[in-house]
Amino acid sequence: MKLWQKNTPSHEKIDHFTVGNDRTYDLALAPYDCIASKAHAQMLGEIGLLSSKEVEEVTQALEVILNETLNGAFVIEKEFEDMHSKIEFLLTEQLGDLGKKIHTARSRNDQVLVALQLYVKEELTQIKKEVIQLFDLLLELADRNQQELLPGYTHMQVAMPSSFGLWFSAYAESLVDDVAFLNTAFQLADQNPLGSAAGFGSSFPIDRDFTTQALGFETLKYNVVAAQMGRGKVEKATATAIGMLAGTLAKLAMDICMYMGQDFDFIRFPEELTTGSSIMPHKKNPDVFELIRGKCNLLQGLPQQLALLTSNLPSGYHREMQLAKAPLVEAVQEIKACLEMMRFSLSKIEVRKNITEDSKYDYLFSVDTLNEWVKQGMPFREAYQKMGKEIASGNYQPKRDLDHRHIGSLGNLQLDAIRAKMNSINS
Repeated sequence: MKLWQKNTPSHEKIDHFTVGNDRTYDLALAPYDCIASKAHAQMLGEIGLLSSKEVEEVTQALEVILNETLNGAFVIEKEFEDMHSKIEFLLTEQLGDLGKKIHTARSRNDQVLVALQLYVKEELTQIKKEVIQLFDLLLELADRNQQELLPGYTHMQVAMPSSFGLWFSAYAESLVDDVAFLNTAFQLADQNPLGSAAGFGSSFPIDRDFTTQALGFETLKYNVVAAQMGRGKVEKATATAIGMLAGTLAKLAMDICMYMGQDFDFIRFPEELTTGSSIMPHKKNPDVFELIRGKCNLLQGLPQQLALLTSNLPSGYHREMQLAKAPLVEAVQEIKACLEMMRFSLSKIEVRKNITEDSKYDYLFSVDTLNEWVKQGMPFREAYQKMGKEIASGNYQPKRDLDHRHIGSLGNLQLDAIRAKMNSINS
């Protein structure tokens, strides 16, 4: 069954190519199509195109279908092109001609738009909850380990003293930026496109304010052409937000993989969180973090993929927009899984103490040592030259008693300020 089909059936090859894997990904969107259809039916009742009894019958039938989509009982068989045609078939099967009235004053174009945007809003909300839980864990780890020094690196060479408190809280504050991107994507999705129909509105006296309120949108996309042009933009904004978050997780995963290595040995995890080798019995591989790194690196490419898909398209709907559905749904599931695994694993991290007491980290303290000379009146450039000579001659003696007190330094992490920043952006 196809909502657009008239009298001549499409060729089987055409059907297979144009439908693709839509039925699979529509299972994720089907609950939202039911929710939007309920609001649409109620609006049709408000403007007199459905009687109150018809609205009640349609709403009850949609509620049953909604429950099926939520408990896994909803299936889109091959004779149905997508979720829209299957849902309308079920309504017609149960309600007769009344089921056919549900498509009054709407198009499949605004159907998929509203379902997609409701889906994006819900999933972004869930992703933010996962981010906040990871943020809380990182701040907890920062507070617990703020006195434990850690070598800091630039160009992958020993540079200056850092700390586990600084390291953990750096990623916590980075998540604040990622939440800002998630908020932007949510704001773009939080505009009701229902009522734009095929992209040019309808001659029916529909009430778009009604459906906006019923569906919980903050506002509506007023211009019906602009509503259709939102297809692609919402997906790209969501992909960008996911990509930014993925960048943070990938970098953290890379640090963890490096710090777990025997040459560093800064951190450890319980053996059940690592994997072994088929021939090397000593191995404790960071497979979880390598996969997080790999998955998140791929997710960072999604905005470019969608940008290529939507480039040079004129206004109005085009069928290739269907191709944005699969990568978006998959990206949402991947980033949620990566967030969950990162939080689960990090909660069991073991931090090694007294790392920087090893003589191989003596040069970490060269800047702090020369800064003491500057405090005593020596010009910085002279102090720098003097330190260079002492290092070259082997006379360098590190000053390990650090005094970092400015805002954001390892002696003044400002964890409460970072939490306040997150609270303000997540309010």
